[in-house]
Amino acid sequence: MSLTDQLGFRFTPPERRVWTVRGLVAAVRTHVEREYSDAWVEGEISNFRAPDSGHLYFTLKDGNAQIRVVMFSSKARLLRFRPADGMQVVVRGRVTIYEDRGELQISAEYIEPKGAGSLQVAFEQLKAKLEAEGLFAAERKKAIPALPARIGIVTSPQAAALRDILNILQRRHHTASVVIYPAQVQGDAAAIEVASGVRYFNEIRSDKSRSVEVIIVGRGGGSAEDLAAFNNEGLARAVAASEIPVISAVGHETDFTIVDFVADMRAPTPSAAAELVIRSRVEVENQTDAVRERLVRAMERRLLEARNALMERAQDGAFARMMDLIRQRQQKLDDLTYRLERGERQALEKMQRRWEAVSAAVRHYDLRRVMAAIRGELEAGTSAIAAAMRNQLLQNKVRLERMGRALEMLSPLAILERGYALVFDGAGNLVKDAAQVKVGDEISARVARGEIKATVRRTTEGKTSGSKPEQ
Repeated sequence: MSLTDQLGFRFTPPERRVWTVRGLVAAVRTHVEREYSDAWVEGEISNFRAPDSGHLYFTLKDGNAQIRVVMFSSKARLLRFRPADGMQVVVRGRVTIYEDRGELQISAEYIEPKGAGSLQVAFEQLKAKLEAEGLFAAERKKAIPALPARIGIVTSPQAAALRDILNILQRRHHTASVVIYPAQVQGDAAAIEVASGVRYFNEIRSDKSRSVEVIIVGRGGGSAEDLAAFNNEGLARAVAASEIPVISAVGHETDFTIVDFVADMRAPTPSAAAELVIRSRVEVENQTDAVRERLVRAMERRLLEARNALMERAQDGAFARMMDLIRQRQQKLDDLTYRLERGERQALEKMQRRWEAVSAAVRHYDLRRVMAAIRGELEAGTSAIAAAMRNQLLQNKVRLERMGRALEMLSPLAILERGYALVFDGAGNLVKDAAQVKVGDEISARVARGEIKATVRRTTEGKTSGSKPEQ
């Protein structure tokens, strides 16, 4: 007898369910994600990878246990620091399963360093990177001009720091011009706008009417989050690449940012930047007076030294011989001058005697007879010229009258006097053929005395003729 007959009922074995690998992994994944949708996990980073896609991959380990972590680029771009192997971090994310390998992993939404905050870690990482590239080196920093005529300021127009800078510049040296580039100094867009301001001033530096000699980048104090924009790598590189000297004036005296290290000068506060960028007018005047006094004293000392040296040389025998030679030359010059003056007097006396002799000869010559002969010649010539001109004028008159008569005979007006007329169309053209005008055209006829206006009409024979005469 079978066991089923002995027990009195029939035993049915449970139905067997066969999973596919993907189906089982997907089911487990759904269960895990539902149970661990928001988990915080602490551990040490190892096997860190950051491919060109922008995603981050690493293993989070703790003792002998480990779990893979992936952070996609949309979240990775929001990190303020760069994860690295050996770093203790806290990861927040969703526990899931990577179906292709059936591995448990965390899809990270947020990572923060264990101990120091993310902003501090990011600050230290970027500082070490840029320092290794030599961007903090003192030899690459440019000198700040002592008295810049134009100063560029990159900051928020509403910032109290800007008012402090402008007040101090006005008090210290009111002749300095200020060009303000408005930019946000806090928030996600702040670093981009401040960097754009630095680049703008560099782009216009060849334009003498708009260029500035020094740039102040600044804002007032605040928390580490408020100053985070000035720890941006892009902004730091824009400041380092500036051809114009840059003064960093960010926060209070105890606040340090990456821009402070790459700038050509760091000011503890925005107000201090205004004092550093331009010396006061009183300081310049005092320094000028001091330089003038030192120059006067130096000149007096040099003159005294030269005078003493000259007196010493005057007592030397060589100097005495030189003075004798100079005196001899002076004596010879006086002798030559005397001889020249005497020769000039003798020449003048000789010329005067010759002039007197010539004057006496002229006085004995009879000028009246010569003048009478010249007058007679002039009168005879004048009479001859007058007769020739009268004859020529008469000939010209006869010729002109003859030409006038010929011109009158050829004149159209003479023809009009005989009863003829000149007909013109509306455009003022002379009508030589009846085909030039058509019915309805305005025409005018010029007669000997006056003008007649008419309109062309058609006659009974079909020819055109004038009508409506108007005087």
